Amino acid sequence: MDLSIEGTIYRNGAYETAVLGITDGKISAIKKTLKTETHFNFGTKLILPAGIDLHVHFRDPGHTNKEDIHTGSTAAAFGGITTVFDMPNTTPPTTTLTTLREKQHTAQRRSLIDIGLYCAVTETNLDKLPNLAPHCAGFKIFLGASTNAVSLPSTLLQQALATIQPTHARTLIHAEDERCLDRKKGTETSLADHNRRRPPQCEEVAIQTVLETNSNTPIHICHLSSNIGLTSLVTHPASLTIGVTPHHLLLDSTMGGVHPAWLKVNPPIRTPLDREALWNAMVRGDVTVLESDHAPHTLDEKDVEFSEAPSGMPGVETMYPLFLALVKQERLSLDRLLSLLCEQPAELAHLSKGRLEVGRDADLIVVDFKQEMKVISDRLHSKCGWSAFEGFPAVFPSAVFLRGDQLIDEGQLVGSPGSGFLIKNAGAAEEEA
Repeated sequence: MDLSIEGTIYRNGAYETAVLGITDGKISAIKKTLKTETHFNFGTKLILPAGIDLHVHFRDPGHTNKEDIHTGSTAAAFGGITTVFDMPNTTPPTTTLTTLREKQHTAQRRSLIDIGLYCAVTETNLDKLPNLAPHCAGFKIFLGASTNAVSLPSTLLQQALATIQPTHARTLIHAEDERCLDRKKGTETSLADHNRRRPPQCEEVAIQTVLETNSNTPIHICHLSSNIGLTSLVTHPASLTIGVTPHHLLLDSTMGGVHPAWLKVNPPIRTPLDREALWNAMVRGDVTVLESDHAPHTLDEKDVEFSEAPSGMPGVETMYPLFLALVKQERLSLDRLLSLLCEQPAELAHLSKGRLEVGRDADLIVVDFKQEMKVISDRLHSKCGWSAFEGFPAVFPSAVFLRGDQLIDEGQLVGSPGSGFLIKNAGAAEEEA
């Protein structure tokens, strides 16, 4: 046994004082008393599974002035996230084996945490998807245009899904139908304008297209944003899962206090009704996972006229801490949060993580609910340097472990680049080219 970690753990719906024994990066024992040569005693502080974020944009390569794999993974670690899955809408986009392997090389050298890389599905690489599947973590389809993304015409969706299905890879969908978006030149001046130009009906149409087209391919609907989109998913196959973001759950188009362009995202921040509907669905268990859709831009890019600002906001570092504060406020149960951010993402990605169980990876965070603080942008670690959640209450972890190796100690970085593993499609056998 390599080390032991002592504190208060939460499992099976109850708190208990326990010691986790760790061998070769995995939890090998959970006992009342246990001590190894390397022993961490966190007293009454709470030990929880680290989070898994299925949806980040680390902007690497091509836009590393906003973020890169090193800074993005650092921000994730400080927020209690030890596994992320990065989107393919970079420059160049991740659509070929060459661009994927170049990005993998960067990730292996620069990431502090485990990372999976998605490949984008486009008109030009449909016949290459079976060859890409063993090497990536899944596929991403944009049914409508978004930042640096190449959309796939909905007329090709059936062909794409049929091609992917034998690979057993999960396909993530940006569900805004291109034909419904208002792409005419014009001036947007507000979040309400952005909502009108990318209305909830675009989400509804895209979801209906997916439901009518798909058969057995595992599908994940990213960043569900509207009540009408939610209603269209009342009945859906078990192979379809649903993600929702902190910004669609906690923000709406009536909120002031920050530059409106900071809240400009795709799909848009919507009405209080939409926010409330999504929140209630999350609490009920009608959505599967929390995902940050961390999509940073620089302050120079965001602090402009609304119509000129790009869409996207950072969020990987604040997601877990924001929702831990909501657990403290008793607005959400800890069981539900751990399901959304740890257990279900681990299951979807076929990872031995997400629970405090013998045999699982020792990906852990240590928190103290008494140490609640406000989100302050200057204390965050994303390269972009700002947060739309400025001033929100949060509970940040004081310690973070990846497979038993400590990354964060009392708010200080002690991990190093190259610590993370590269995650590939667990459903496909690796074929070396």
